[in-house]
Amino acid sequence: VSYTVLARKWRPRRFEEVVGQEHVVKALMNSLAAERLHQAYLFEGTRGVGKTTIARILAKALNCADGVVAEPCGLCDACTAIDEGRFVDLIELDAASHTGVENMREMLENVQYTPTLGRYKIYLIDEVHMLSKHSFNALLKTLEEPPSHMKFFLATTEPRTLPATVLSRCLQFSLKRISSSGIQDHLMKICEAEEGISAEPQGLLELSKAAEGSVRDALSLLDQAIAFNSGIVSADAARSMLGSIDSSRVQGLVSALADGDGSRLLDEVSALDEHAPDYEKCLDEIMATFQRIAVIQLVGPGISEDEMDFLEKISKSMSPEDVQLYYQIALHGCRDLAICRDHRVAFEMTLLRMLAFRPAVVDNESPPDRSARKAELKQRPAEPEEGKMDQSAHTKIQDWGLLLKALKVTGPARQLAENCVLRTIGDRRLELVMADEHMHLNTQKICERLEIALTEHLGQDISVSITMGETGDITPAQAREASESERMRIARDTIQGDSNVEAIKVAFDAVLEMDSIQSTKT
Repeated sequence: VSYTVLARKWRPRRFEEVVGQEHVVKALMNSLAAERLHQAYLFEGTRGVGKTTIARILAKALNCADGVVAEPCGLCDACTAIDEGRFVDLIELDAASHTGVENMREMLENVQYTPTLGRYKIYLIDEVHMLSKHSFNALLKTLEEPPSHMKFFLATTEPRTLPATVLSRCLQFSLKRISSSGIQDHLMKICEAEEGISAEPQGLLELSKAAEGSVRDALSLLDQAIAFNSGIVSADAARSMLGSIDSSRVQGLVSALADGDGSRLLDEVSALDEHAPDYEKCLDEIMATFQRIAVIQLVGPGISEDEMDFLEKISKSMSPEDVQLYYQIALHGCRDLAICRDHRVAFEMTLLRMLAFRPAVVDNESPPDRSARKAELKQRPAEPEEGKMDQSAHTKIQDWGLLLKALKVTGPARQLAENCVLRTIGDRRLELVMADEHMHLNTQKICERLEIALTEHLGQDISVSITMGETGDITPAQAREASESERMRIARDTIQGDSNVEAIKVAFDAVLEMDSIQSTKT
């Protein structure tokens, strides 16, 4: 008896069997029930999410013996023939191998003929983006006004490459990637229905993640996993087959990075190497872990995670800057893996690079806070009476824009200061006003950096209070933009009035592109 692979055996034959595309199925069933049928349907999405499957079910619904129905019977001659791929009025065309205009013209010559057996003649063109420009041009007229018995189903993984004239003539359905949990549930149902298969939920989850949202890929991996471990789909077997690593290994690597322990990090890499892993996937797992840590640091632990305890612990021991730095280094490490013959060496060097370029800290502790920095400044002699600002500092602050030019502060703290207007000067306290559109800059950490810079520049303990609302006056950032705009206006006027430029325009019948005039840094 010949074996049918799971991807074909469990291919949906009814709309209700389609996995994870409820939004598309609902729209199609409603239009079928109301008999509001379009002449052309475009199904777009990544591989293995159900584009041609849904198109075939729709073809059955249009040609079912019960009439145009929301759910085909699956038992009549038309439904059975479509399932078996022998329905004469469903013509499937692979655009990847029929790209020429001759193929398209040959197909369109048969459009005028009525269906042989069914209610509608249907052309299903897969990978339609592979058609040539001339093929699209030949298709346009027929696609817009086909005969009443004609329907076009188009499927593509790259809708952005399709001509706008084609897109405008089609009813478009965007199929989404299936979640890992959705694929896992689907695989579990299949394993329970199939004989001789024992599957662990964690093993199926590993396959689901590797499928990257594709049900067809997941079923192919399930077939491979069944053969790999004699019908037992365990987590260890799945990881071994995929070349992925256990989450505890990733945690060990990330923990060593968070602690800055190079010796332990190398031990973890040596232990990992014994399992002959796919180092590119290992880096992907590490990057995914840093991404989840960054989310926890930003929005808190309100997300569902199996490893939440570990992630929360690491998020408290690593600064957001370190997390972002390590993620970027890992991202560049993926490039190194592609060009390095020894993947372990490239992987190890990527991790060591994270430690080598880690910002220096004192005694492995977090950087000193502003209170500690200001406490040092309070030790300076000749300090005015506590709570009072001396006259020289008060004078420097009067011109907020001039003060910022002398202030040694960069990054978000400078952006914060430049988008504020000085409202009042109190006893060692500045009250600033900032527009609501820059609210994202008003964080405690950024404010502390600005306070430290002001304290060091003025030689006194300075605190900052920021109020959100209308600034009333022009901010330093707005003043800089206005100055830059004026410089650009003068530059453009000067160039337009230049006699040499005019001579070149006349000699070569040239046009001056004003957008090409750019400011240079001064």
